[in-house]
Amino acid sequence: QVQLVESGGGLVQAGGSLRLSCTASGISDRVITMSWYRQAPGKQREWVASIGSFGSTTRADSVKGRFTVSRDGAKNTVYLQMNSLKPEDTAVYYCYIRILWTDYWGQGTQVTVSS
Repeated sequence: QVQLVESGGGLVQAGGSLRLSCTASGISDRVITMSWYRQAPGKQREWVASIGSFGSTTRADSVKGRFTVSRDGAKNTVYLQMNSLKPEDTAVYYCYIRILWTDYWGQGTQVTVSS
């Protein structure tokens, strides 16, 4: 059974930092791409960042220069380092992977940035 477990969310003041973690379990092979999405109240879920199995990364324009995605491939764990946080970053952050045409999502972790 594939599971994604996130941690690291919380409340932080604008300009502060948080680090999110997500570990995928129940997977026999190395996960190729791991991604982060977020969903703010009343808005659609949006993609934030992804990292491939060899470390190549992509990020949404809204977080470039502030967020960094990394991974520990041996542990199938992905991290999202969030710096210079803004109130508009407030959202539930979700970890996502896709294996054999099946989507898997974590339970989400709340990030709240106060102004």
